[in-house]
Amino acid sequence: MKLKSSQKQNIVFAIGLVLLIIPQTRQPIQVFIQKGLAVFSPSVTEKSEQQDVNSYQWHLKDLEGQSYNFKFAQNQVVLLNFWATWCPPCIAEMPSLVALHKDYKDKVQFLFVSNEDEDVIVAFLKKHNYTIPVHQPMSAVPERLHTSTIPRTLLISKSGKIVIDKTGASNWNSNTVRTTIEQLLAE
Repeated sequence: MKLKSSQKQNIVFAIGLVLLIIPQTRQPIQVFIQKGLAVFSPSVTEKSEQQDVNSYQWHLKDLEGQSYNFKFAQNQVVLLNFWATWCPPCIAEMPSLVALHKDYKDKVQFLFVSNEDEDVIVAFLKKHNYTIPVHQPMSAVPERLHTSTIPRTLLISKSGKIVIDKTGASNWNSNTVRTTIEQLLAE
């Protein structure tokens, strides 16, 4: 018995739906889709629309338990990324963030912030061989930086202007981002 084209499409759709329902296959499929969406570079906010970081009053700790005061980031170029290990868009954009961190870690203050348990974060970093500075919040996130959706990444100038504010997966290792960082470092 030969299947019609519409029947073949229905079978493929049903298989795809089943794969998305099964927890073990859902996340890899979602990450794959998000990687396709994360090929685009984030947009730089027009200067007239850039908001100031309203407060540097924020305390975090790194994965070694060392306290970090966000005031240390004042007057520096900062890339702040809110993420989680279970978040497909976060996983999809992480390689581009890691590559950017590798090249700019001595010039830009990178803060990868997650609310997850330390053991979960460490296992994720080890699994992917990532060496990035992950922090956990110890106090309330300043109002302009607060987010309820991840990933959210902000590029902040030395003067405290939010130059890029992107929610969702993006290509952070793009020419646009690198050019913007170089301009911010030169200010």
